[in-house]
Formats: sequence, structure tokens, C-alpha cells
Amino acid sequence: MQGQTKLISFDGREIRMTIGRYAPQAGGSVMVECGDTAILVTATQSTGREGIDFLPLICDYEERLYAAGRIPGSFMRREGRPPERATLISRLIDRPMRPLFPGWMRDDIQIVATCLSLDERVPADVLAVTGASMATLLAEIPFAGPMAAVRVGLLGDDFVLNPSYREIERGDLDLVVAGTPDGVVMVEAGANQLTEQDVIEAIDFGYEAVNELIKSQQSILKEEGVSQVKPEEPPVDNTLSAYLEKNCTKSIGEVLKQFDQSKDERDQKLDVIKTEISETIEGLKEDHAVRKVLSTNSKSLGTSFKSLTKKLMREQIIKDGKRVDGRGLDEVRKIDAAAGVLPKRVHGSGLFQRGLTQVLSTATLGTPSDAQEMDDLNPNTEKTYLHHYNFPPYSVGETRPMRTPGRREVGHGALAERALAPVLPAKDTFPYVLRVVSEILSSNGSTSMGSVCGSTLALMDAGVPLQAPVGGAAMGLIKEGKEVRILTDIQGIEDFLGDMDFKVAGTEKGITALQMDMKISGLAISTVAEAINQARPARIHILEKMMEAIDAPRDSLSPHAPRLLSFRIDPELIGTVIGPGGRTIKGITERTNTKIDIEDGGIVTIASHDGAAAEEAQRIIEGLTRKVNEGEVFTGPITRIIPIGAFVEILPGKEGMIHISQLSEARVEKVEDVVKVGDEVTVRVREIDNRGRINLTLRGVPQYGDEVHPEPAPTPVAPLT
Repeated sequence: MQGQTKLISFDGREIRMTIGRYAPQAGGSVMVECGDTAILVTATQSTGREGIDFLPLICDYEERLYAAGRIPGSFMRREGRPPERATLISRLIDRPMRPLFPGWMRDDIQIVATCLSLDERVPADVLAVTGASMATLLAEIPFAGPMAAVRVGLLGDDFVLNPSYREIERGDLDLVVAGTPDGVVMVEAGANQLTEQDVIEAIDFGYEAVNELIKSQQSILKEEGVSQVKPEEPPVDNTLSAYLEKNCTKSIGEVLKQFDQSKDERDQKLDVIKTEISETIEGLKEDHAVRKVLSTNSKSLGTSFKSLTKKLMREQIIKDGKRVDGRGLDEVRKIDAAAGVLPKRVHGSGLFQRGLTQVLSTATLGTPSDAQEMDDLNPNTEKTYLHHYNFPPYSVGETRPMRTPGRREVGHGALAERALAPVLPAKDTFPYVLRVVSEILSSNGSTSMGSVCGSTLALMDAGVPLQAPVGGAAMGLIKEGKEVRILTDIQGIEDFLGDMDFKVAGTEKGITALQMDMKISGLAISTVAEAINQARPARIHILEKMMEAIDAPRDSLSPHAPRLLSFRIDPELIGTVIGPGGRTIKGITERTNTKIDIEDGGIVTIASHDGAAAEEAQRIIEGLTRKVNEGEVFTGPITRIIPIGAFVEILPGKEGMIHISQLSEARVEKVEDVVKVGDEVTVRVREIDNRGRINLTLRGVPQYGDEVHPEPAPTPVAPLT
């Protein structure tokens, strides 16, 4: 069980890869370690299934809470459904791996990355991506690798490779770059409104480091005597393809050149052509070569017809510079935007439509207690901004069972969430928890960027003071040999038949989110840069259209949104506000019908639909936490009487006692002879004893309208939001 450990010196940090010690029955396995983070990555291949026309690749990232020395908090006390971050890392592994397998492969392939130990200084995700490449190569699965990934951060003016969680949080960039010897194959980024040039330089910086990791993998394979499997593509029978090309090229080409038709009209005409050629083939003799091909694989006609359509569409773009809807390569589809489309019972709403893609987004404002608790390995334990993305079947004219959100929904929601996060107001000025839900009402490409635009409209309609509106567009790419064409605002057919889906979101000032997925083995940095720069004018155009619908956040919140009052108290007095067993704070909430949250740092947030009630709760808490000094004068009601004195509420929620001897200059037999419950009296603080009890006096204090010392001004607090 010794295995072999290879050390890779990487930007001042040491990455350790242990081979041949763990998971001996897996096709290939590697333990990747950096600092105290350790991830076991395995790759296994099994015999392909009959009749499938896709690569059945499964990538799973598994978190074990023992990796951070924690016990799961569920009733079962064991890990259950993967948390959202684990799902996103699974996608992060899948996206650069999938295009590197041969298109003809139909074998089941499963890659499992298990985080066994987590160092909070070393994020596990990029190590898992690199480990997936190494495990696949060790399993001798056909694969156009090696592939590696790195994270790039930006602290001040300096790029940082594989920054820690804290550096990511402090920096202005969180970029993951994955690449192969052929070029960049995947980009995932969140940025604080960085310029296009800054992002391009960061990608270039990251790809240089990727090349170092690729060389290290190649060196390990050579030392271990593992040869990279590069099998030739199995022979393909082109009989059916040639027949379709001869008989359908002209008719398909004519349909693709009818630029004034809708998507449905184009799809219907293509279906008619496919039906007619199918009937023609059925009329051929049974021993005809085309009939024999169809008899062995009934799906081959549909597959070959799609391949021919793809070829003709790509040729039209490369040669004529025209797309199937007649647009130029850098032209955006027609845009419609509206804000406040739903009643104000919904706190904010926005409707965004680009071409046939239509998104309805809603914004809900919640209190601090509505924050999502994160039960995963990430050091951040809660989220105060949530974006959820729903993709119902009717959005593409289909019927299927409605299930829980899948990986695609989770990924698209996270991308839109990342795009808006940099422009959200600071927590201390706008302490609401925000949830945005994007309902995809119609889909024909770039629904995730439509969600970004719809979310901006909804948040502004809800009165959220965004730093700037955010818009986005999806870029595409057609590459035939040395000929490359970049497409702005791709629609569904261009996404399906193209080579790249590159989503760019941001403000007028700069980029806030990127996500690039490839269907080829790599792309030159220069081409990536061209796509990023071409996305900017499209984004500015989209933002202008959005601003026609709503050009600034609403001045007031929905009447149905909670009102929050936020201010700070001395953290040492939090216990005073909460009281024994929570009785004090419970009494305040019941008295004022409000919801009160107190953070460890002393920030108090009061939520109520009634502003006056929130202000009353604030006065009570300020009274409880205000420091009272000897000699101060207060006026307040008698709240209760005991044989030796009377209690006065000198501040909301804070009482002091007048001893019977301090009720008058003369001797008093009974307290009730001088005061009764409900009387308003003016008192002076005589002393505060060593137990913090406030002793008051009436002696020498003018009463009943006589001149008294003015009460000191209260401590300034944050205004009502």
C-alpha cells in the first residue's frame, strides 16, 4: 500500500499526487493534496450500452463533513443530498472533461472526487478538476488530455494563483481557468466590475499556470510508464449521410436562408423535409444500402439529418456571415423589458424578453433570520442573497414530469447570483435578505443571461438600491479549420450546433460574471479575448433597453415588504436585551408585534410592517442598553409599588426604585400616601449600586410642570430603511 507520491512545486505551494495506493479496483485513482486539503479522485469505465447516442459521463463531487472535523447536523447525523456547492463543483469537473472524450464514445464513464480533508486556506474544487484528468489518464480511457485547472484572484493590482478562501473574499476576482495543450477549454468567473482587459489578462495568467500542471501530469505518466490512449475513430458507414447530402442539401439550405420565418416555422419545414426523405427511403428496395443502414439503427436517420443541418448552418455562417434568423454576427435579437408586471404583493418583478427567450423574475425581501444556513465544507456559513432558476417543460413546448431542480437549474441560478452579487448594497445600509426567482417562460437560447437581466429589473422594482444595473449576453463560436466566427446573442440552434457557449454579464463599468463552455478541445487566448470584447457593445445595448423600462430603483418598498430598522448596541449588553431565557426580547416582540435579530457584533435589526411599532421596539432596546449616570433626571410612570418603595420606568424597558425614605422630605408612612401606579413623576438618579440597580429620589426634584433639567439626547441611530 505504499504507492508513489509525486511532488509538484506550483507558485510557491506544493501539490502532492499519490498514485497506486488508494482505490485499487477503480480504473484509475489519485490522491491530490495541497496544504491539509486532500481529495481522492477516481475514474472508472464500463462497457457501453446499446442504442444510446450520447456519452454517458457522470461526474460527482462528494463532501464528507469529517473533512472539516464536523458531524452532520441532520436527524440522521450523516450526509444526505449533496449541498448546492457540491453540485456546482460536480459541474465544474464535468464541463472541461466532457468535450475531451471522443465524440463516438458510448461507454459509461464515472468520475468521483471525494473531499477527505479540507484546509480552509486551500479550496478543493480546482484540485478536483486537475485530479479528474490525472485519474482518467491513469485509467487509460480515451481522452484528449491532460487537462488542468487553476484559480486566479486579484488583490489590489496583483494576480494571485489559487488564493485562499479569505483572499477570494477580499479580492475583486474569482476566476477558474481550465485548459489543455490546445488552449482554454473552460472559464468560470465572478468579478467586481472589472474591465474586459483585466479579465483577459487574468485568463492569460491562469492559462500559463495550467500549462505547468499539464507538463507535470505528462511527466508523471512518463515516469509510471502509462501510455496515453489515442484510439482511432471506428469506421463510419457514410452511406446514409451521402444519400441525405445528395437529396436534402438544397431543400435544407433553402429553409435556413428564409430569414423572416419564426423558429416554429423553420422547425416545421425541416420536419417536413425529414418526413419526405423518410418516406422516399421506405420506397426503396429492401436490399438497397440505405434501407439496410436504417434496419440496423432506426435512430440513424434523425442523427444524420441533424448532422447535415448542422453542417449547412455552419457553412452559411462561415461563408455568408448570415445566421438562420438573418442577423449579422454581432447583432442582438429584439429586446422587450418591463418592471412591476405583478401586483405589489410580490415585492418586485421584472419581465425580460430577447427574441423568443422570455424570463419572469421576482424579488422577495426578507429579514436577517431568513438567511440560508450552509451545511457544507465552505467556511461561509450563510447566504443572504439567493437566486433560484426554474425551467418548466412548457418553456420549450414539451411535456415531462416536474421534478426537483437538477444540476442545470442549480448552475444557471448560481451564475445569475454571482452576476448580481457585486452590485448589491452593503449589509449595514440595506440589511435585507434577498431572494430572486427566475421563471423561464420561453426558452430559445441564453436563458441564464435573461435571468440576469430579469433579476436586475425585479430588484430595482423592489426598491433595492443596486450600485448599477447588470445585463448579460451569451456568445457563440463556429470553428472550421482556421476559420473562426464569433456570434453575439446565440439562440438555441446556434448553441446546439456551435462550438462554444460563452456567457458574459456585467454593468456599463465592467464584468461581474463569466462562464465559458467548449465543445472542442481548446481555444486560443486571442479568440477568447475577441469574444469578451465583442460581448461589451451587446451588453451596453441590452442595458439601454432595460433602462427604458426602469432607470433607477423605486423610491419606496412594496407595502407588503417588511420594514427593517438597523442600529448598533454595545455587544456586552446583548444579554441585557435578550434577558434570562430570552424573556426580555420575547416581551418586546410581543408588545410591539415585531421581529428582532441581534448579531454577535451588536447590530440589532427590527422587522415590522408597521414603522411606528419598529421605532417603539428601538426605543425600548435603546432604553435597556443606554448607560444611566448618577445625577441624571428622568420623567416616567410608576409601574409598581412594594412596601419599601416604588418603581419608575425611567427609560423604555428600564426601571429604577424610589426608596420610601426618598419619596418626600417629610416622613412617609405608606408609599401609597405619596404616589400610586400610573403617576408620572420626575426623579433624579441618586446612585447605582455595585449590582447595577438604579436607586432614585424625589427629594429636591421639581414636580408637576415645574422646571426640570432636560433629558440628555439619545444616542444617534441609523435611520429607518
